[in-house]
Amino acid sequence: MVPGMGALRSEYRFLAPVLIEAGYRVVTMDLRGQGESDANWSEYSLPEVGQDILKLIEYLNSGPAHVIGTSMSPGAIIWAATEQPDLIRSLILISPFIRDAKLSFGQKIGLAILLHGPWKVNSWISYYKTLYPTSKPNDFDKYLEALKSNLNEHGRFKAMMELGSSPRKPLEERLDTVEKPVLVIMGTDDPDWSDPEGEARFIANSLSAELLLVEGAGHYPQTEMPEKVYPNILDFLEKL
Repeated sequence: MVPGMGALRSEYRFLAPVLIEAGYRVVTMDLRGQGESDANWSEYSLPEVGQDILKLIEYLNSGPAHVIGTSMSPGAIIWAATEQPDLIRSLILISPFIRDAKLSFGQKIGLAILLHGPWKVNSWISYYKTLYPTSKPNDFDKYLEALKSNLNEHGRFKAMMELGSSPRKPLEERLDTVEKPVLVIMGTDDPDWSDPEGEARFIANSLSAELLLVEGAGHYPQTEMPEKVYPNILDFLEKL
């Protein structure tokens, strides 16, 4: 399980025990430069993260693996699944950020100001809070404290921004070459998209995937509304 950009692998702290109880071996990994990963990589890109996923599967001798990713990491998973399909059993893509978002000039300027000053970590934490529009888990403040502390460490915010600028077009071009079972999950109130449902349907149709739309959920539906998400993940895996 691979977290989103500017997040920690403990993002899956609720889903992991559910999968373990169902009999699965569960492994979570941090993105390059985030969490417990080193912050001195020579390159931060989605294909490189895809390579990290494949290397971890090989190292653990655990392929073919079901791979779950949120936000930007689905792009890396798409890359991995088309690069070494023998190591991937299925893909579960949550709030997949695989295409470049269309931002206005004003939005680009606003983001540049918010994410490049001494206030940048606080700005990111404030933004992160908006990704849960209906409810937050009981330990949300504790998670945010750990995330803020991590992003304040030397090199980590820079690593996050470099990963965030990784081109997505080459990953979008690989969508119709994926030949694995896929489940796409999207919250209908995901603030990262002007039309979350439309984006989800585009990704699902491109991948011939199953689609779960979580009514009212934001960017992290697996944490915000686990009761609506986990049964569908378990059903999807059970069918395989």
